[in-house]
Amino acid sequence: APDIPVIDQVYSKLSNSITVEWRAVPGAINYLLTAQDGDSFVETIVKNSPGTVTGLKPATLYRITVRSINSGGKSQPSSFRKVKTVLAAPILSVHSLSCDSIAVSWKAVHMAAGFSVSLMRSDGLGRMLKQNTTNTSLIFTNLDPGALYTIKAYAWNANGMPGDDFTYNQRTSPNAPVDVKVAFNSGALRAVVSWMPTEGALTYSVTVSSGLLKLRCNTSSASCVVPSLQCSSEYNVSVTAYNDAGSSEPTDAVSLKTNPCAPVNISIEEDEPGHLLVSWSNVSLGHYYVVFVKSDDGLEVHCNTSYTQCHFQSDCGFTYFISVFAYNKAGQSPLGDVFNYTTAPCCPSDFRAVFMSSDTVRVSWAPVRGADLYETRAAGGSGVVLCRDTATACTLSALQCSTPYNITVYSFSEARGSNTSCAPQYVATAPCSPEIKNISKEGLSVVSVQWQPNSEEATYVVTARGEAGLWHCTSTRNSCTLMDLPCGSAFSVSAIARSPAGQSFPSYSIPLETAPCCPSDLILTQVTQSVTNISWSVGRGAQTYVTTLESPKGQAKCHTLQTYCLLGCITCGTNYTVSLRAISETGLTSSCTYKGYSSSACCPSGLKLYRLSNNGIRVFWQASDEKINYKADLRGSKGNFSCTPSLGLSHCDITKIPCGDVYTVVVAPVTDKGPKLTLFSSFCPKKIYSVTCSGSSVGMVIYRGKSNAKHI
Repeated sequence: APDIPVIDQVYSKLSNSITVEWRAVPGAINYLLTAQDGDSFVETIVKNSPGTVTGLKPATLYRITVRSINSGGKSQPSSFRKVKTVLAAPILSVHSLSCDSIAVSWKAVHMAAGFSVSLMRSDGLGRMLKQNTTNTSLIFTNLDPGALYTIKAYAWNANGMPGDDFTYNQRTSPNAPVDVKVAFNSGALRAVVSWMPTEGALTYSVTVSSGLLKLRCNTSSASCVVPSLQCSSEYNVSVTAYNDAGSSEPTDAVSLKTNPCAPVNISIEEDEPGHLLVSWSNVSLGHYYVVFVKSDDGLEVHCNTSYTQCHFQSDCGFTYFISVFAYNKAGQSPLGDVFNYTTAPCCPSDFRAVFMSSDTVRVSWAPVRGADLYETRAAGGSGVVLCRDTATACTLSALQCSTPYNITVYSFSEARGSNTSCAPQYVATAPCSPEIKNISKEGLSVVSVQWQPNSEEATYVVTARGEAGLWHCTSTRNSCTLMDLPCGSAFSVSAIARSPAGQSFPSYSIPLETAPCCPSDLILTQVTQSVTNISWSVGRGAQTYVTTLESPKGQAKCHTLQTYCLLGCITCGTNYTVSLRAISETGLTSSCTYKGYSSSACCPSGLKLYRLSNNGIRVFWQASDEKINYKADLRGSKGNFSCTPSLGLSHCDITKIPCGDVYTVVVAPVTDKGPKLTLFSSFCPKKIYSVTCSGSSVGMVIYRGKSNAKHI
C-alpha cells in the first residue's frame, strides 16, 4: 500500500464543500477524502490534490482525512484536520417597489452574524451600492427606472468569515410612458393610442374607461388600437408600462370624446304646406347638427344648426330622403336611419268642367306629381256626389239641376294620403226643365205658351216642332207667343231653359194642332136648275167639310169627307152666300167664306109654237121675270134656228123654217153674268116639235112630248 498523505491545507469556500490540499504520494493512483461529522461522514475519491468534498452541511465542523490508493490497496488515514463549512448564502426575495426602488429580503441564515448586500446595474453603468445589515431585508432607492440590476448577498459569521453569496438579477419597474397621444377614427369608432417608449418596459397596457366600462389593449409596441368604442361617450385613456418587475404608474388620463351618436327620435312633418319641419332628440356630446334632404329628382339641400330642428322648403308630390348627422370635434356621427318622407300630392291644375247634360258634368284636369288616385267631390244641393278614379277625368252624374256646387278634386297617394289644401271650383248646374202649364190659342196662327219658371237667370226657349218646320219664341219670364203657325199642322211643343251654366233638358212635350186650312180653290158648277156641284182643293189638316149655300129663300148644306159636294133644292135666279167649314180629325174647325154665288135664272113656262103665214114659226112662253131676256133655239136635221126677243117680250119669230122635220126647241134665259146657253148647256126643258108639210113647204106643227104629237 502507498504511504500516508500529509495534509497541507483545509478550507471551506462554499457552504456545502471543503477543499483539501496535500502532498503527492509516490505510487498513489487515487486519493480518498473523508469528511466526518460525528457518526456521519462523506467520502470522495479524487485523482490528485487539491480535492473537494461536496454534499456537506453549511456551518458544520468536519474532521477531514486523506488516504492514498493504488493497486496494492489503501494507505492509513492521514492526520485529521478540523474545518468548518462556511455559512449558507441567504436566499433572496427581490422585487421592485417602484420604478426607482428595489426591496430585498431573505430568511435568517444559521450561524450568521450579519449580511452584506450589494447592487449594481447589470450593464455596468453607474456605481455599485452596498449595504451591511444584521436584518433580513433592506430597500435600495433612487434607482434608474426600468434598469436591470444585479444583486449579490452573503452572510458572515461571528468571525467575519463570509459565507456563500447569492446573486439575483432584478429590473426596476418601468416609468410611466410620456407623450401619450390619442388619434380617434370616428368612422370605425376606434382609437389609436401612441406614446414614447419607456426604458425597460416590455409591454404596455392601454386602459380606456368610461364609468364602469373598461376597455384594454395590450401591446409590446409604442401604440395600440382600441376598437369597439361607443359613440357619444367620454373616455379616460391611460397607459401603463410593464416588465418582469411590475408595472409603472398609469399615465395621467387623457380625455377622449368620441363622435356623437346618430340622432334618434327623428320626426318629419309638414307644419304647413310647402314647409317641412325635421326635429330630433338632443345627442350627447353633439355640438351641432347637419340635416341633409335629398329629393327624388336628385336635388339635395342641407341645414346646419346647433338646435334640434330644421325647416325646409318642400314641393308637393316629392319624396324626400332625410338623414341627420351630429358633429363634434371628434367627427361626424355614424349614419343613422335614412327617413323618406313623401309630401302630399299636388292639387290638380287645369281644372275643366264640361256639362254633358243638366245633371251630368265631366270634370278633367292635368295629371299631378305624386298622385295615385283622384277623388272628385261635388258638394251642394242636398248632398255630396263622389267619384274616385285613377284617371284624370271623372263624370259626376245625378246632380241636381239649377244648383250651385263646389267641386273639389283631391289627389291621393299611398304614402301620404290626401292633399286637403286643394281649392274648390264653383260650378252651377244647368237649369231644371221647365214645366209647360198651359197652351192657349190667341188667333188662327198665334199660340201663347205658359210655363213654371225655375231659374231667375234662365232664358226660356219654346219650340213647336212639326212636319211643317220649327217655330220658336223666347222669354226670360214665364210665357211667350208662337207667331205665324201654319194652319192644318200638328206640332210638339216643348220648352228648354238656358243659362250661363248650360241648357236644361227639354220639358215634356205638349201636342198642339192648328185649325185646318181653308181650301184655296172652290168651284161651284150648276148641274141642274135646282142642283149645284161644289168642289174645292184639299184643306191641309181637314178631315171633313161642311159647305153651305144660304139665301133669304133658304139654305142648302152638305157634310162630306170628299172635296166635292152636290147641293139640291137650289132656287133659280137666287143670290147665295157661299161658306165652308174645314173640320180636323180632332174637331178643330176653320170657317171659310168665299165669293157669293147666283143660281141660274128661272126657265120660262108654257112654251108653245105657232105657225105664221110666211113659212115662219112663233115661239111663245111665259116669262118668269120680265127683266130677263130669253133666247129660243130650234135644232133639227135640216138646220138650226134661233131667235131672241126684245127685253120684256115673251115670244120671238123664226122665219123660213123647213117643214117635214122634227125640231128640238129650248127657251132659256140669257143674262150678262153667265155664259151663252145652248141647247146642250141649258137647264131649261127641251121640247120636240114636228113641222109637217100640208100642201106647201110649211105644214102642221106637232108637239112630241113623251111620244105624243100635238098640233098647234
